Amino acid sequence: MKKLKDILVGFDFEVTQGDCDMPVKGLHFDSRLVTGGDVFFAIPGVLVDGHDYIQGAIDQGCRCVILEKPGDYSQDDMTFVLVKDGSIALAAMASAFFDHPSRKIDLVGITGTNGKTTTATLLHDLYSSIGHKCGLISTVTNKVGDRSIKSTHTTPNPVSLNSLLNEMVNEGCTHCFMEVSSHAVVQNRIHGVQFKGGVFTNISHDHLDYHKTFDAYIKAKKKFFDDLSRDAFALVNIDDKNGSVMLQNTLAQKYNFALKTPADFKAKIIENDISGLILNMDGKEFYSRLIGRFNAYNLLTVFATATLLGEDKLTILSALSNLSSVDGRFQYVKGQKGPTAIVDYAHTPDALENVLSTINSIKKKNAKLYTVVGCGGDRDVSKRPIMASIAARLSDQLILTSDNPRNENPDLILEDMRKGLDEVERDIALSISDRREAIKLAIKLASSLDIVLLAGKGHEKYQEIKGVRYDFDDYQIASEFLNQIEN
Repeated sequence: MKKLKDILVGFDFEVTQGDCDMPVKGLHFDSRLVTGGDVFFAIPGVLVDGHDYIQGAIDQGCRCVILEKPGDYSQDDMTFVLVKDGSIALAAMASAFFDHPSRKIDLVGITGTNGKTTTATLLHDLYSSIGHKCGLISTVTNKVGDRSIKSTHTTPNPVSLNSLLNEMVNEGCTHCFMEVSSHAVVQNRIHGVQFKGGVFTNISHDHLDYHKTFDAYIKAKKKFFDDLSRDAFALVNIDDKNGSVMLQNTLAQKYNFALKTPADFKAKIIENDISGLILNMDGKEFYSRLIGRFNAYNLLTVFATATLLGEDKLTILSALSNLSSVDGRFQYVKGQKGPTAIVDYAHTPDALENVLSTINSIKKKNAKLYTVVGCGGDRDVSKRPIMASIAARLSDQLILTSDNPRNENPDLILEDMRKGLDEVERDIALSISDRREAIKLAIKLASSLDIVLLAGKGHEKYQEIKGVRYDFDDYQIASEFLNQIEN
């Protein structure tokens, strides 16, 4: 068992009371989880302040508190450690508590608005297929080798993150591929974590409910690259104008990739249809079952990352040609008599436009595109009319519906979306707040040649309404209605 003095590393602190030789059983920032021998971190948050729960943690057996604000606590057997930033202290101590696991594994972080999950998952699947035991930390699931662990956040909190990395190290994983969210960077969840490489996919309108401005969102992404070491690599999409911005202050070795412009890693689309992609990658042609220009970027990102990690290029391309799409990312289901339904996580304007443009480029000449899309509640309101406008412009029929309304009235969310439509589009577009009914109607209206896009929820297996998560799976529901047509 670690002693407190062994994990007070990587940040400035002052012990205002107590004994640093005390043994530490665990680390918690939720006072309800504290038991005897645990350290409690009193961290000010957006909604609550951890300092208000110090006494509760003490009552549950905590004998050490890391805090930002001095207080009047009379317990003689307590240790209090004063720090400038509790979130940094938590991350640094969590890394030390688990013996700095990120230093013992090749950890690659992928950040960007779109493509993080697909890129991280494809890298995990690629490395697994060529004989490596590796880990995955993603929005959809976390994996230690072939074992899956439920994911609750895109990037876990520092204790969960370091615990997970430690598990991977103990089970012999050599690599880990990890999504890095902008929230995680700003909240110091990855502070003290050592990355072998950082990857930037792209950036577009998202998470402004949290970051407030697009500039702040860019800076959050950029900080990840600013903090990379000289021994790491930084790989960015140079077709995105902000790709070069990410590299401005990094000490890491700099590389870029592109489809449109000269780059260190370059690819060209030879064919792109419903059966997949044929790409020229680094002078070699190969086929992938993945569909669309955005997946060409994902495949190029994976190829470049694996190359920088030292893998043989022909081995990479051979393995890539055998990989399938990620759940909820351009995942399609086809009925014998009904239309083709495509389930995609596109929940930002840029992602939605990419998916719709891809479908329009591969669908048959006389086929129609039906789009079922909504926007989440308690999230960035400004993107709602933008997404509706994009969907109306690129679809033959638009059905606005609920995503995860959370604590908002779904009908009011739809009204916000309709503000982005012109008079003609408003007359044509349908608004059905019940997502199941919206999917049912789209499939019923579409012919066998048509395509129905179910956008926004992707891999999610729930719908969140008024704090309750109800079972809801776009792929399963689409399959159910398609089967009814067949029968």
